[in-house]
Amino acid sequence: MEEQSTQRLHLVMGGKVTDPRSTTFADPESIHVAGVYSSYDAAVEAWRANAQRTVDDAEMKYVIVHIHKLLTPDA
Repeated sequence: MEEQSTQRLHLVMGGKVTDPRSTTFADPESIHVAGVYSSYDAAVEAWRANAQRTVDDAEMKYVIVHIHKLLTPDA
């Protein structure tokens, strides 16, 4: 019997969006991947640092993607 993983992974990524109110990236191939983090707090810290670095560009948006929810959607 395979044991379910309780590891939580969070991806922080960002790029130019077509509308600041959406998460539709203008050029998905140029998305900046800030990293993958094993804790939500570390992901928030990376998100905040990158969002702050690009705060003057209204078309730049960084997001946190909960990879663990994609890997085990039934959990």
